[in-house]
Amino acid sequence: MTKLMTDDTIIDRQRGTGSRTTFWLGVVGLVGAIALVFLGFFVAPPDDFQKDAVRMIFIHVPMAILTYVAFSLTAIGSVAWLWKRSIWWDTVAHGAAEVGVMFSGLTLFTGSIWGRITWGTYWDWGDVRLVTTLILFLIMVGYLAVRSFDGDEAVNATRAAVIGLIGAANMPVVNRSVTWWSSRRTLHQKSSLVNGKIEGLTLFTLMFALVVFSIIMLWMLIHRFRISWLERQVSEGDLSEALTARRAEARAGMDRETEENK
Repeated sequence: MTKLMTDDTIIDRQRGTGSRTTFWLGVVGLVGAIALVFLGFFVAPPDDFQKDAVRMIFIHVPMAILTYVAFSLTAIGSVAWLWKRSIWWDTVAHGAAEVGVMFSGLTLFTGSIWGRITWGTYWDWGDVRLVTTLILFLIMVGYLAVRSFDGDEAVNATRAAVIGLIGAANMPVVNRSVTWWSSRRTLHQKSSLVNGKIEGLTLFTLMFALVVFSIIMLWMLIHRFRISWLERQVSEGDLSEALTARRAEARAGMDRETEENK
């Protein structure tokens, strides 16, 4: 059975995509998530103004930050594919895009719930941060759509890489939108984390949440990479078998023609 990776990330097709590394990553992520629920809902204090609604920060903010991380990986992988035709980085880019789309969708979802509680509305088309985040989400959904097209995988990867770089170019716009369009009416405030308005146990819980969700994202990325790599190996194996069979048929046909001409 073909070995696809080495050390702790060795994959055997009979074993699937799990390994000792991913097992313990999963355990740590699960234990961390349970601890986060306890800290976020029962230990961290309510806010003076938002009261218990502030607890959404422990989900919404890490999701938003890790969305940037995932789509940055997609951008790096896209550059590596366009420049070096690196299959490894292309596989990373694809897996990171899938995880990033999930995280950005959850960012929009949790932000809408938080907005309904604090602002009185789920959505406001006048808020630049909301609109630019939605645009980023749709761009990367387009990336995944192109990756799913039938046809030449290399061509699809190249087209998707261009879309991934367009999405990456939109990320600074999303991140700085509240500052750049500060003169517009906007529901989003400037980052409380950067401005030092979060402290004490709330800050500790937020940092802990970021670590926990980072571990979970890493676990997901490793598994998604391994699945994509296995699919590529299977596809290449099927193609190789088909080419071998076709060559055998061609040789048999030539042999028959030679016998008939004798």
